[in-house]
Amino acid sequence: MKIAVEGCMHGDLDNVYSTLLHLEKAENTKIDLLICCGDFQAVRNENDLESVNVPYHYRSMNSFWKYYSGQEVAPVPTIFIGGNHEASNYLWELYYGGWAAPNVYFLGFAGIIKFGNIRIGGISGIYNPRHYYLGHYERPPYNNNDIRSVYHVREYDVYKLLQVKEQIDIFVSHDWPCGITDYGNWEQLLQQKPYFEKEIKERTLGSKAAAELLDKLKPPYWFSAHLHCKFPAIVQHGQGGPITKFLALDKCIRGRNFLQILEIESDSGPHEIEYDEEWLTITKKLNSLFPLTKKSMQFGAQQVDLLECRECVREKLRTRGCKPFDFVQTVPSYDPSQSNSKCFLGHCRNPQTESFLQLLELPYLLDGTVDAQGPIKSPTPLNSAGIFIGKNDHTLDYSDEYIDIDNVDEREDLVDED
Repeated sequence: MKIAVEGCMHGDLDNVYSTLLHLEKAENTKIDLLICCGDFQAVRNENDLESVNVPYHYRSMNSFWKYYSGQEVAPVPTIFIGGNHEASNYLWELYYGGWAAPNVYFLGFAGIIKFGNIRIGGISGIYNPRHYYLGHYERPPYNNNDIRSVYHVREYDVYKLLQVKEQIDIFVSHDWPCGITDYGNWEQLLQQKPYFEKEIKERTLGSKAAAELLDKLKPPYWFSAHLHCKFPAIVQHGQGGPITKFLALDKCIRGRNFLQILEIESDSGPHEIEYDEEWLTITKKLNSLFPLTKKSMQFGAQQVDLLECRECVREKLRTRGCKPFDFVQTVPSYDPSQSNSKCFLGHCRNPQTESFLQLLELPYLLDGTVDAQGPIKSPTPLNSAGIFIGKNDHTLDYSDEYIDIDNVDEREDLVDED
């Protein structure tokens, strides 16, 4: 099986797919799968841009909307995770994973799927210690702080991945595991990115959560992006232990190292995206702990008993099948021929997510609202178009002066500067 891995997409699906098609033709080969390491920017319409944390001059529709609307179809099955520049309102609809467009699958805030007999896992977002132990309290429309924190990795999602016992073949994170530079040529890296030196020496470059997952899961392959450069490393897990081949890739720009082709042994096919039995079991078992407020919670690394729950999940998949539920549009797609009057949208219940939760016999919790320390409340009423009715206390003011300096992530600023 040949798998293409791409760094930061930044909504430029047209160029990435055209590059893949060119490679297939030039080398007389067939790419079976594309994996994107974040900053995918699944922006469906102009309203989604209000949930993307980028300066105004970087906001553009790019090309994802064509694939969402069906005007274009991804020529290669595509799997992606979220980064720190996303249409966070849309990804929240698909918190558990699902089709963001036909043939384009979001792995979820954390998730594992199977492609043929290859297991692919990932964690969305970037690490920030200020929010790591909090719940997923942010709800669209996002205020000036929540639009930054919504994509910060939470311990709950890492805790779920730490329950995995079966081998994952490929793992994907947006930011790098902390300490990964110890296993590669960091001196050469500093020639490209000299401002990384202080963080490398202080061992603060990268994600502590990703480092914990790397140590626990030990996948043969790990791919990342975020820092807009190519960096390979080889991690030996203990003397005589398994090896992880790590590779970070650049963003999609001509002349940059944003794409890598990986050939991996697999069955003869057919190769399709399917649910993973162990991951569905973990999701079902731990969904009752899903934290949805600002209250700090710490889960630790203790293992939970999954045996009884797994038998239930296995039976459901045997009856229903392992293919994900079908893609459904939940909002109108961008139409370049028409002007769009911007409005703040509320949460849209995605039929894929509803069907997924019904399969696992779990409640739908994603549209609840919260106080700072309070319980989940019913959502603010929406009209038929999904627009909030009445006065909204969280209306955003996207002026150039909105940034709260105390909440600026320095790493994000360096990346944007690139």
